[in-house]
Amino acid sequence: MKIGVPIEIKKHEYRVGLAPHHAAAYVKAGHEVYIQHKAGVGSGYPDKAYVAVGCKILDTIEEVYATADMIIKVKEPLEPEYNLMREGQILYTYFHLAADKALTEAVLDRKIVAIAYETIRDRKGALPCLKPMSEIAGRLSIQEGAKYLEKPFGGRGVLLGGVTGVLPANVLVLGGAGVVGRNAVAMAVGLGANVTAVDVNLDALTEMDTHYAGRVHTLYSTDEAVREEIAKADLVIGAALIPGAATPQLIRREHLPLMKKGAVIVDVAIDQGGTCQTSHVTYHDKPVFAEQGVIHYCVGNMPGAVPCTSTLALNNATLRYGLAIANKGYREALKADQGLMLGLNAHLGKLTCKPVAELYAMEYTDPASVL
Repeated sequence: MKIGVPIEIKKHEYRVGLAPHHAAAYVKAGHEVYIQHKAGVGSGYPDKAYVAVGCKILDTIEEVYATADMIIKVKEPLEPEYNLMREGQILYTYFHLAADKALTEAVLDRKIVAIAYETIRDRKGALPCLKPMSEIAGRLSIQEGAKYLEKPFGGRGVLLGGVTGVLPANVLVLGGAGVVGRNAVAMAVGLGANVTAVDVNLDALTEMDTHYAGRVHTLYSTDEAVREEIAKADLVIGAALIPGAATPQLIRREHLPLMKKGAVIVDVAIDQGGTCQTSHVTYHDKPVFAEQGVIHYCVGNMPGAVPCTSTLALNNATLRYGLAIANKGYREALKADQGLMLGLNAHLGKLTCKPVAELYAMEYTDPASVL
C-alpha cells in the first residue's frame, strides 16, 4: 500500500503523522511511504531521517494526496484539503466530526474511508489512540492554567500551590474520572492545589478517593453541584467526554457571573464542542480570551505545543492499527478487530458513526454492513 504523510496545516500544529522509526515499520512490511517535504521538522525530524529508513520525499501536499492509498495524519483535514481527498482513499487521523458539520459533509461528499483515532476501542473498551493525547492535554491543562492565573496574563494572580500561611488555589476538574481528568488531577495535586474532581462515574471516583487518601475531593456531577463548585474555583478544567459525540456543556453562559473575576477555564474538550457554552476554538499564538471577566483557554490542539513528546506518544498508539489496515486492507482489518471497526466514522459516502448521525440528524449506516 502507498502511505502518505502530509504536513499538518492546522495553525501552530507541529506534530507529524509518522515519526521516522514508525514509518520504517511500514517500509519493513513492504509498503511505500511518501513524506511531504519538511513534514517532520516541527517534531525534530528532518527529511534525511525519513530517507534513511526508506521513505520517499514529495514536495507538495497535492502530490502526497494524489499518490497515497492511505493518508496518515494527526489532526482533521481542513478546508484546503477537502478537494484533495479522493474517493476510496483511506484517511487515518483524528476527525472529531461531532464538532464540525462542514467536515462531516466533506468526508461524505468526497466518499473517503474515514478511520478516526478517537473512536477506536481496545478489548477493554478503552480508547487507546485517544489516551496518549488525553494524558498530555490533561497534564498541559494544569501547566497552562497555572500560567494564565498569573496577573500579567489576565488571571487572578493566584499561585496554584499557595505558600506557607496562604491557602492554595481551588482547582475544579469536570470529568475528573476520565483520562484527561485523572492526569489533570495528578498534576494539580503535585503542585499542591486544593483539587475537586467531578464526574458521574462513581466507581472511578471511589478509586480516586482511595488512591489520593483524602487529598482530592470527589463529587457526583449534577447541575447544582457544578454551579456551586465553579463559584469557588480559581481554575476549572473542562475534561468531560462522550466518545464520538458532542461534549456536554456543563458550564453555561449564565454561570459565568458566579465565577471569580480572573478565574481561568481550560476547556480541553473544545475539539468535541467544549465543556463551556462560551468557549470557541483558539490557537497557540492567541490561546485565551476573556468572557464576563473569566479567562477561557480553548486551544483545540493542545498536545501540538509539545510535539517531540506527543508525536511519539501518538505514533506508539496508532502504529499497530495502521499496520493492520495496510497489511490486510481496511476491510479485512476492520472485520478482524471489532474495536478498530468502531473507528470507521464514514465509508464511501455513508456515515457510520452513530453519535454524529444523531447530532446532525443524518442517516446512519452500521459499519459492519458496509464491509
